[in-house]
Amino acid sequence: MNAEYLLGRYQKETHMALVLPDLPPPATGEHTPYCIIAKHRAAPGQGEALVTRMLEDLEATRSETGCLQFHIHRDRSDPDLIVIYEVWRSIAALKSHFGEAYVQRFVADAGEYEPGDMETQWLEMLSPYASGRDPR
Repeated sequence: MNAEYLLGRYQKETHMALVLPDLPPPATGEHTPYCIIAKHRAAPGQGEALVTRMLEDLEATRSETGCLQFHIHRDRSDPDLIVIYEVWRSIAALKSHFGEAYVQRFVADAGEYEPGDMETQWLEMLSPYASGRDPR
């Protein structure tokens, strides 16, 4: 057996939790919302289960005072790649979100569906913020 197979098997058996990323500070003088793209790579065939688990916490996340937008997406050509777009009022709001009990439960649970850590991109919003529109 190769090392990659054994590592994947170990991670699956132990359900390793995600590691929440360090948050880079806003740029000097930056006063726009704090934006993130988080890419989650589910284990093969586990994309739907990961999405189902994420959706359990959607309303709780969106109801947080500091959450301006939170959207879960699936890559159209790769059903095991889940992408989250988040906009938070501030870095403090996102830090508060990370401390919520339901987020800590998701971090622990995610190892069941996702063998590695998420990939994050930290975005500086350059255009003026406009609240989301109802797509209906």
